[in-house]
Amino acid sequence: MHDPHSLLQDAAAADLARRGYALDRAALRDLTERRARLIAERDKLRAEQNRSARGGARPDGAVRARMQEAKERLRAVSEELREAEEGLGALLSAVPNRPYPDVPDGTEQDPPVVRRVWGEVPGFDFTPRDHVDLGTRLGILDQVRAARLSGSRFAVTRGAGARLERALAAFLLDLHTTGHGYTEYGVPHLVTRETMTGTGQLPKFEDDLFLTNAADRDLLLIPTAEVPLVNLFRGETLREEELPLALTACTPCYRAEAGSYGRDTRGLVRLHQFEKVELVRVCRPGDSAAQLELLTGHAETALQRLGLAHRVVELRAGDLGFAARRTYDIEVWLPGQGTYREISSCSDCGDFQGRRAGIRVRDRDGRKEFAATLNGSALPVGRTLVAVLEQYQRADGSVAVPPALVPYTGFSAIAPDGSPVLSAR
Repeated sequence: MHDPHSLLQDAAAADLARRGYALDRAALRDLTERRARLIAERDKLRAEQNRSARGGARPDGAVRARMQEAKERLRAVSEELREAEEGLGALLSAVPNRPYPDVPDGTEQDPPVVRRVWGEVPGFDFTPRDHVDLGTRLGILDQVRAARLSGSRFAVTRGAGARLERALAAFLLDLHTTGHGYTEYGVPHLVTRETMTGTGQLPKFEDDLFLTNAADRDLLLIPTAEVPLVNLFRGETLREEELPLALTACTPCYRAEAGSYGRDTRGLVRLHQFEKVELVRVCRPGDSAAQLELLTGHAETALQRLGLAHRVVELRAGDLGFAARRTYDIEVWLPGQGTYREISSCSDCGDFQGRRAGIRVRDRDGRKEFAATLNGSALPVGRTLVAVLEQYQRADGSVAVPPALVPYTGFSAIAPDGSPVLSAR
Protein backbone atom coordinates (compact mmCIF):
# COMPACT_ATOMS: atom_id res chain seq x y z
CA MET A 1 0.00 0.00 0.00
CA HIS A 2 0.99 3.63 -0.29
CA ASP A 3 2.70 5.31 2.64
CA PRO A 4 -0.20 7.45 3.98
CA HIS A 5 2.16 10.19 5.19
CA SER A 6 3.62 10.65 1.69
CA LEU A 7 0.11 10.84 0.21
CA LEU A 8 -0.78 13.69 2.58
CA GLN A 9 1.85 15.89 0.96
CA ASP A 10 0.67 18.47 -1.59
CA ALA A 11 2.88 16.94 -4.30
CA ALA A 12 1.08 13.60 -4.06
CA ALA A 13 -2.35 15.13 -4.57
CA ALA A 14 -1.02 17.07 -7.57
CA ASP A 15 0.53 13.93 -9.08
CA LEU A 16 -2.69 11.99 -8.73
CA ALA A 17 -4.74 14.85 -10.15
CA ARG A 18 -2.66 14.63 -13.35
CA ARG A 19 -4.05 11.16 -13.89
CA GLY A 20 -7.61 12.24 -13.05
CA TYR A 21 -7.75 10.89 -9.50
CA ALA A 22 -9.09 13.11 -6.72
CA LEU A 23 -7.55 12.02 -3.42
CA ASP A 24 -9.81 12.41 -0.36
CA ARG A 25 -7.11 13.96 1.81
CA ALA A 26 -9.52 14.82 4.64
CA ALA A 27 -10.58 11.17 5.03
CA LEU A 28 -6.97 10.03 4.72
CA ARG A 29 -5.78 12.49 7.38
CA ASP A 30 -8.64 11.54 9.73
CA LEU A 31 -7.94 7.79 9.43
CA THR A 32 -4.18 8.25 9.75
CA GLU A 33 -4.49 10.39 12.87
CA ARG A 34 -7.12 8.11 14.36
CA ARG A 35 -4.93 5.05 13.86
CA ALA A 36 -1.92 6.80 15.45
CA ARG A 37 -4.01 7.87 18.46
CA LEU A 38 -5.44 4.38 18.96
CA ILE A 39 -2.01 2.74 18.64
CA ALA A 40 -0.67 5.07 21.34
CA GLU A 41 -3.62 4.34 23.63
CA ARG A 42 -3.38 0.58 23.06
CA ASP A 43 0.34 0.57 23.86
CA LYS A 44 -0.25 2.61 27.02
CA LEU A 45 -2.96 0.22 28.24
CA ARG A 46 -0.73 -2.80 27.53
CA ALA A 47 2.11 -1.20 29.48
CA GLU A 48 -0.22 -0.59 32.46
CA GLN A 49 -1.38 -4.20 32.35
CA ASN A 50 2.20 -5.43 32.37
CA ARG A 51 3.08 -3.23 35.34
CA SER A 52 0.06 -4.52 37.26
CA ALA A 53 0.97 -8.13 36.46
CA ARG A 54 4.48 -7.55 37.83
CA GLY A 55 3.20 -5.94 41.04
CA GLY A 56 3.57 -9.14 43.05
CA ALA A 57 1.05 -8.41 45.86
CA ARG A 58 -2.43 -9.83 45.62
CA PRO A 59 -4.65 -6.98 44.34
CA ASP A 60 -7.56 -5.83 46.47
CA GLY A 61 -11.07 -5.40 45.17
CA ALA A 62 -10.58 -1.81 44.01
CA VAL A 63 -7.39 -2.70 42.11
CA ARG A 64 -9.04 -5.73 40.48
CA ALA A 65 -11.89 -3.53 39.35
CA ARG A 66 -9.47 -1.06 37.77
CA MET A 67 -7.61 -3.93 36.08
CA GLN A 68 -10.85 -5.31 34.67
CA GLU A 69 -11.85 -1.86 33.48
CA ALA A 70 -8.44 -1.44 31.76
CA LYS A 71 -8.81 -4.89 30.15
CA GLU A 72 -12.21 -4.01 28.74
CA ARG A 73 -10.92 -0.66 27.52
CA LEU A 74 -7.99 -2.40 25.81
CA ARG A 75 -10.42 -4.76 24.08
CA ALA A 76 -12.52 -1.81 22.87
CA VAL A 77 -9.48 0.17 21.71
CA SER A 78 -8.11 -2.87 19.85
CA GLU A 79 -11.42 -3.26 18.02
CA GLU A 80 -11.51 0.44 17.14
CA LEU A 81 -7.93 0.17 15.88
CA ARG A 82 -8.82 -2.83 13.72
CA GLU A 83 -11.69 -0.87 12.15
CA ALA A 84 -9.47 2.18 11.59
CA GLU A 85 -6.77 0.06 9.95
CA GLU A 86 -9.31 -1.68 7.72
CA GLY A 87 -10.71 1.69 6.67
CA LEU A 88 -7.26 3.09 5.98
CA GLY A 89 -6.27 -0.03 4.07
CA ALA A 90 -9.41 0.14 1.92
CA LEU A 91 -8.75 3.81 1.12
CA LEU A 92 -5.07 3.25 0.30
CA SER A 93 -5.74 0.15 -1.83
CA ALA A 94 -7.97 2.21 -4.13
CA VAL A 95 -5.34 4.93 -4.77
CA PRO A 96 -3.44 4.45 -8.06
CA ASN A 97 0.29 4.84 -8.52
CA ARG A 98 1.81 8.31 -8.86
CA PRO A 99 3.18 9.06 -12.34
CA TYR A 100 6.75 10.16 -12.97
CA PRO A 101 6.98 13.98 -13.06
CA ASP A 102 8.05 13.96 -16.72
CA VAL A 103 5.23 11.71 -17.96
CA PRO A 104 3.30 13.88 -20.45
CA ASP A 105 -0.01 15.35 -19.30
CA GLY A 106 -3.30 14.51 -21.00
CA THR A 107 -5.41 11.48 -21.88
CA GLU A 108 -5.88 9.12 -24.81
CA GLN A 109 -8.02 11.83 -26.41
CA ASP A 110 -4.86 13.87 -26.99
CA PRO A 111 -2.44 13.20 -29.88
CA PRO A 112 -0.18 10.18 -29.25
CA VAL A 113 3.32 10.80 -27.92
CA VAL A 114 5.32 8.75 -30.42
CA ARG A 115 8.83 7.90 -29.22
CA ARG A 116 10.03 5.88 -32.22
CA VAL A 117 8.84 4.03 -35.32
CA TRP A 118 10.29 0.80 -36.69
CA GLY A 119 9.85 -0.70 -40.15
CA GLU A 120 7.99 0.45 -43.21
CA VAL A 121 4.25 0.11 -43.32
CA PRO A 122 3.67 -2.61 -45.95
CA GLY A 123 2.20 -1.46 -49.25
CA PHE A 124 -0.13 -3.62 -51.32
CA ASP A 125 -1.26 -3.48 -54.96
CA PHE A 126 -4.60 -4.86 -53.78
CA THR A 127 -7.05 -3.96 -51.03
CA PRO A 128 -5.74 -5.71 -47.89
CA ARG A 129 -8.17 -7.86 -45.95
CA ASP A 130 -8.50 -7.88 -42.19
CA HIS A 131 -7.54 -10.98 -40.22
CA VAL A 132 -11.12 -12.17 -39.76
CA ASP A 133 -11.74 -12.23 -43.51
CA LEU A 134 -8.34 -13.81 -44.15
CA GLY A 135 -8.66 -16.42 -41.41
CA THR A 136 -12.20 -17.37 -42.38
CA ARG A 137 -11.34 -17.72 -46.08
CA LEU A 138 -8.30 -19.84 -45.20
CA GLY A 139 -10.32 -22.00 -42.82
CA ILE A 140 -7.90 -21.38 -39.94
CA LEU A 141 -10.22 -19.19 -37.85
CA ASP A 142 -13.73 -20.25 -36.83
CA GLN A 143 -15.63 -17.80 -34.64
CA VAL A 144 -19.02 -19.33 -35.46
CA ARG A 145 -18.11 -22.58 -33.74
CA ALA A 146 -16.34 -20.67 -30.97
CA ALA A 147 -19.58 -18.80 -30.23
CA ARG A 148 -21.42 -22.12 -30.20
CA LEU A 149 -19.05 -23.33 -27.49
CA SER A 150 -18.74 -20.25 -25.27
CA GLY A 151 -20.64 -17.29 -26.69
CA SER A 152 -19.12 -14.09 -28.01
CA ARG A 153 -15.48 -13.00 -27.65
CA PHE A 154 -13.96 -16.44 -27.97
CA ALA A 155 -12.07 -17.92 -30.92
CA VAL A 156 -11.22 -21.30 -32.40
CA THR A 157 -8.13 -21.69 -34.56
CA ARG A 158 -7.63 -24.70 -36.80
CA GLY A 159 -4.93 -26.48 -38.75
CA ALA A 160 -2.19 -24.13 -39.90
CA GLY A 161 -3.68 -21.35 -37.74
CA ALA A 162 -3.43 -23.39 -34.53
CA ARG A 163 0.06 -24.50 -35.49
CA LEU A 164 1.07 -20.90 -36.16
CA GLU A 165 -0.16 -19.91 -32.69
CA ARG A 166 1.86 -22.69 -31.10
CA ALA A 167 4.91 -21.66 -33.11
CA LEU A 168 4.58 -18.04 -32.00
CA ALA A 169 4.49 -19.01 -28.31
CA ALA A 170 7.55 -21.26 -28.66
CA PHE A 171 9.46 -18.63 -30.67
CA LEU A 172 8.75 -15.90 -28.10
CA LEU A 173 9.71 -18.05 -25.11
CA ASP A 174 12.93 -19.16 -26.80
CA LEU A 175 13.82 -15.57 -27.69
CA HIS A 176 13.29 -14.24 -24.18
CA THR A 177 14.91 -17.15 -22.32
CA THR A 178 17.94 -17.81 -24.52
CA GLY A 179 18.33 -14.34 -26.00
CA HIS A 180 17.28 -12.01 -23.21
CA GLY A 181 18.08 -13.98 -20.06
CA TYR A 182 14.58 -14.55 -18.64
CA THR A 183 13.77 -17.63 -16.56
CA GLU A 184 10.64 -19.43 -17.74
CA TYR A 185 8.00 -20.38 -15.18
CA GLY A 186 4.91 -22.56 -15.24
CA VAL A 187 2.40 -20.91 -12.89
CA PRO A 188 -1.16 -21.49 -11.64
CA HIS A 189 -3.94 -19.88 -13.64
CA LEU A 190 -6.21 -19.71 -10.58
CA VAL A 191 -5.10 -17.45 -7.72
CA THR A 192 -6.39 -16.05 -4.43
CA ARG A 193 -7.79 -12.60 -3.74
CA GLU A 194 -4.64 -11.78 -1.79
CA THR A 195 -2.57 -12.55 -4.90
CA MET A 196 -4.75 -10.31 -7.08
CA THR A 197 -4.50 -7.53 -4.49
CA GLY A 198 -0.71 -7.74 -4.46
CA THR A 199 -0.43 -6.60 -8.07
CA GLY A 200 -3.34 -4.14 -7.97
CA GLN A 201 -6.08 -6.06 -9.82
CA LEU A 202 -8.18 -5.95 -6.65
CA PRO A 203 -10.13 -4.11 -5.52
CA LYS A 204 -10.09 -1.79 -8.54
CA PHE A 205 -10.80 -4.30 -11.34
CA GLU A 206 -13.09 -6.85 -9.72
CA ASP A 207 -15.66 -6.51 -12.52
CA ASP A 208 -13.02 -7.46 -15.11
CA LEU A 209 -12.11 -10.75 -13.41
CA PHE A 210 -13.57 -14.23 -13.67
CA LEU A 211 -14.34 -15.66 -10.23
CA THR A 212 -14.71 -19.36 -9.39
CA ASN A 213 -15.97 -20.76 -6.12
CA ALA A 214 -15.62 -24.51 -6.61
CA ALA A 215 -14.80 -26.70 -3.61
CA ASP A 216 -15.70 -23.88 -1.19
CA ARG A 217 -12.75 -21.76 -2.31
CA ASP A 218 -12.84 -18.37 -4.00
CA LEU A 219 -10.20 -18.39 -6.74
CA LEU A 220 -9.85 -16.03 -9.67
CA LEU A 221 -8.63 -16.70 -13.22
CA ILE A 222 -5.52 -14.66 -13.98
CA PRO A 223 -5.87 -11.72 -16.42
CA THR A 224 -2.10 -11.87 -17.10
CA ALA A 225 0.90 -13.93 -15.96
CA GLU A 226 2.17 -10.75 -14.27
CA VAL A 227 -0.10 -11.62 -11.33
CA PRO A 228 1.45 -14.98 -10.35
CA LEU A 229 4.97 -14.04 -11.46
CA VAL A 230 5.18 -10.96 -9.20
CA ASN A 231 3.47 -12.74 -6.31
CA LEU A 232 5.96 -15.60 -6.37
CA PHE A 233 7.97 -13.35 -4.05
CA ARG A 234 5.13 -11.99 -1.92
CA GLY A 235 6.26 -11.44 1.67
CA GLU A 236 9.91 -12.21 0.84
CA THR A 237 13.07 -10.19 1.28
CA LEU A 238 15.43 -10.46 -1.69
CA ARG A 239 19.15 -9.83 -1.62
CA GLU A 240 20.43 -6.91 -3.68
CA GLU A 241 22.99 -9.13 -5.39
CA GLU A 242 20.16 -11.37 -6.72
CA LEU A 243 18.67 -8.50 -8.71
CA PRO A 244 17.40 -7.85 -11.24
CA LEU A 245 15.17 -10.89 -11.51
CA ALA A 246 13.85 -11.60 -15.03
CA LEU A 247 10.84 -13.91 -15.31
CA THR A 248 8.61 -15.03 -18.17
CA ALA A 249 5.62 -17.31 -18.66
CA CYS A 250 3.15 -18.14 -21.39
CA THR A 251 -0.34 -18.52 -19.97
CA PRO A 252 -3.95 -18.16 -20.94
CA CYS A 253 -5.34 -14.81 -19.82
CA TYR A 254 -8.97 -14.34 -18.83
CA ARG A 255 -10.67 -10.94 -18.95
CA ALA A 256 -14.33 -10.02 -18.69
CA GLU A 257 -13.62 -6.80 -20.64
CA ALA A 258 -16.24 -4.97 -18.58
CA GLY A 259 -17.09 -1.62 -20.08
CA SER A 260 -15.66 -2.45 -23.51
CA TYR A 261 -18.72 -3.92 -25.15
CA GLY A 262 -19.11 -2.89 -28.76
CA ARG A 263 -15.33 -2.54 -29.21
CA ASP A 264 -13.40 -5.04 -31.34
CA THR A 265 -16.17 -7.62 -31.26
CA ARG A 266 -14.82 -9.23 -34.46
CA GLY A 267 -11.77 -11.39 -34.47
CA LEU A 268 -8.86 -11.92 -32.11
CA VAL A 269 -8.10 -8.40 -30.88
CA ARG A 270 -10.26 -8.36 -27.72
CA LEU A 271 -11.20 -11.77 -26.33
CA HIS A 272 -12.26 -13.14 -22.96
CA GLN A 273 -9.51 -15.79 -23.24
CA PHE A 274 -6.17 -15.46 -25.02
CA GLU A 275 -2.57 -16.67 -24.76
CA LYS A 276 0.20 -14.26 -23.86
CA VAL A 277 3.92 -14.36 -23.15
CA GLU A 278 4.56 -12.01 -20.24
CA LEU A 279 7.84 -10.48 -19.06
CA VAL A 280 8.38 -9.40 -15.43
CA ARG A 281 11.46 -7.80 -13.89
CA VAL A 282 12.13 -7.16 -10.20
CA CYS A 283 14.84 -4.70 -9.18
CA ARG A 284 15.91 -1.97 -6.78
CA PRO A 285 13.65 1.13 -7.03
CA GLY A 286 16.52 3.29 -8.26
CA ASP A 287 17.08 0.96 -11.21
CA SER A 288 13.51 0.73 -12.50
CA ALA A 289 13.71 3.53 -15.10
CA ALA A 290 16.64 1.82 -16.86
CA GLN A 291 14.97 -1.56 -16.51
CA LEU A 292 11.86 -0.25 -18.29
CA GLU A 293 13.92 0.74 -21.32
CA LEU A 294 15.51 -2.71 -21.33
CA LEU A 295 12.21 -4.57 -21.02
CA THR A 296 10.57 -2.46 -23.74
CA GLY A 297 13.52 -3.19 -26.00
CA HIS A 298 12.98 -6.93 -25.48
CA ALA A 299 9.36 -6.64 -26.61
CA GLU A 300 10.40 -4.55 -29.61
CA THR A 301 13.03 -7.12 -30.57
CA ALA A 302 10.32 -9.79 -30.79
CA LEU A 303 8.41 -7.69 -33.33
CA GLN A 304 11.56 -6.84 -35.23
CA ARG A 305 12.55 -10.52 -35.52
CA LEU A 306 9.09 -11.16 -36.97
CA GLY A 307 9.49 -8.22 -39.38
CA LEU A 308 6.34 -6.49 -38.13
CA ALA A 309 6.15 -2.70 -38.58
CA HIS A 310 5.36 -0.97 -35.31
CA ARG A 311 5.84 2.16 -33.21
CA VAL A 312 6.42 2.94 -29.52
CA VAL A 313 4.06 5.41 -27.84
CA GLU A 314 4.39 6.80 -24.31
CA LEU A 315 1.09 6.97 -22.45
CA ARG A 316 -0.03 10.28 -21.02
CA ALA A 317 -0.62 10.61 -17.28
CA GLY A 318 -4.41 10.37 -17.61
CA ASP A 319 -4.17 7.09 -19.53
CA LEU A 320 -1.81 5.16 -17.22
CA GLY A 321 -2.88 1.83 -15.79
CA PHE A 322 -3.67 1.65 -12.08
CA ALA A 323 -0.28 0.26 -10.99
CA ALA A 324 1.97 2.05 -13.50
CA ARG A 325 3.98 5.23 -13.13
CA ARG A 326 5.27 5.12 -16.72
CA THR A 327 4.07 3.02 -19.65
CA TYR A 328 5.22 2.52 -23.21
CA ASP A 329 2.64 1.02 -25.53
CA ILE A 330 3.97 -0.76 -28.60
CA GLU A 331 1.52 -0.49 -31.48
CA VAL A 332 1.71 -2.76 -34.51
CA TRP A 333 0.47 -1.76 -37.96
CA LEU A 334 -2.70 -3.56 -39.07
CA PRO A 335 -3.29 -3.10 -42.82
CA GLY A 336 -6.85 -4.43 -42.56
CA GLN A 337 -7.73 -1.51 -40.28
CA GLY A 338 -5.27 0.95 -41.79
CA THR A 339 -3.95 1.98 -38.37
CA TYR A 340 -1.59 1.13 -35.53
CA ARG A 341 -3.09 -0.95 -32.70
CA GLU A 342 -1.66 -1.80 -29.28
CA ILE A 343 0.13 -5.13 -29.10
CA SER A 344 2.22 -4.64 -25.96
CA SER A 345 2.15 -2.50 -22.85
CA CYS A 346 5.41 -2.15 -20.88
CA SER A 347 5.13 -0.54 -17.46
CA ASP A 348 7.35 0.62 -14.62
CA CYS A 349 5.38 0.19 -11.39
CA GLY A 350 8.13 1.46 -9.08
CA ASP A 351 7.65 0.07 -5.56
CA PHE A 352 3.83 0.20 -5.86
CA GLN A 353 3.40 -3.58 -6.18
CA GLY A 354 6.36 -4.25 -3.88
CA ARG A 355 4.53 -2.41 -1.10
CA ARG A 356 1.22 -4.17 -1.74
CA ALA A 357 2.82 -7.61 -1.93
CA GLY A 358 5.42 -7.01 0.81
CA ILE A 359 8.43 -7.67 -1.44
CA ARG A 360 11.58 -6.10 -0.01
CA VAL A 361 15.22 -5.79 -0.97
CA ARG A 362 18.08 -5.95 1.54
CA ASP A 363 21.22 -4.13 0.40
CA ARG A 364 24.77 -5.16 1.27
CA ASP A 365 24.68 -3.01 4.41
CA GLY A 366 21.54 -4.70 5.69
CA ARG A 367 19.15 -1.83 4.89
CA LYS A 368 15.74 -2.76 3.49
CA GLU A 369 13.47 -1.08 0.97
CA PHE A 370 10.50 -2.19 -1.09
CA ALA A 371 11.35 -3.78 -4.45
CA ALA A 372 10.37 -2.27 -7.78
CA THR A 373 8.52 -4.33 -10.39
CA LEU A 374 8.08 -4.00 -14.14
CA ASN A 375 5.97 -5.94 -16.60
CA GLY A 376 5.31 -6.12 -20.31
CA SER A 377 3.56 -8.22 -22.93
CA ALA A 378 6.07 -9.80 -25.26
CA LEU A 379 3.87 -10.76 -26.93
CA PRO A 380 0.16 -11.70 -26.89
CA VAL A 381 -0.12 -14.67 -29.23
CA GLY A 382 -3.51 -13.78 -30.73
CA ARG A 383 -2.73 -10.16 -31.56
CA THR A 384 0.64 -11.18 -32.99
CA LEU A 385 -1.13 -13.72 -35.19
CA VAL A 386 -3.43 -10.91 -36.34
CA ALA A 387 -0.42 -8.78 -37.33
CA VAL A 388 1.30 -11.67 -39.13
CA LEU A 389 -1.81 -12.52 -41.15
CA GLU A 390 -2.43 -8.92 -42.15
CA GLN A 391 1.14 -7.77 -42.83
CA TYR A 392 2.17 -10.96 -44.66
CA GLN A 393 -0.97 -11.45 -46.77
CA ARG A 394 -0.77 -11.88 -50.54
CA ALA A 395 -3.09 -10.94 -53.36
CA ASP A 396 -4.24 -14.55 -53.94
CA GLY A 397 -5.39 -14.89 -50.32
CA SER A 398 -2.35 -16.83 -49.15
CA VAL A 399 -0.17 -15.70 -46.25
CA ALA A 400 3.60 -15.92 -45.98
CA VAL A 401 5.19 -17.00 -42.70
CA PRO A 402 7.88 -14.74 -41.19
CA PRO A 403 11.27 -16.41 -41.73
CA ALA A 404 11.95 -16.44 -37.96
CA LEU A 405 8.88 -18.68 -37.46
CA VAL A 406 9.59 -21.20 -40.22
CA PRO A 407 11.81 -23.41 -38.00
CA TYR A 408 8.89 -23.59 -35.56
CA THR A 409 6.05 -24.11 -38.05
CA GLY A 410 7.78 -26.35 -40.59
CA PHE A 411 6.04 -24.42 -43.39
CA SER A 412 6.81 -21.14 -45.09
CA ALA A 413 3.30 -20.08 -46.14
CA ILE A 414 -0.38 -20.86 -45.84
CA ALA A 415 -1.89 -21.56 -49.25
CA PRO A 416 -5.23 -20.03 -50.35
CA ASP A 417 -6.98 -23.28 -49.42
CA GLY A 418 -5.52 -23.12 -45.87
CA SER A 419 -2.99 -25.90 -46.37
CA PRO A 420 0.60 -25.35 -45.20
CA VAL A 421 3.23 -24.83 -47.89
CA LEU A 422 6.14 -26.95 -46.68
CA SER A 423 9.46 -25.19 -46.44
CA ALA A 424 12.41 -26.52 -48.40
CA ARG A 425 14.85 -28.62 -46.37
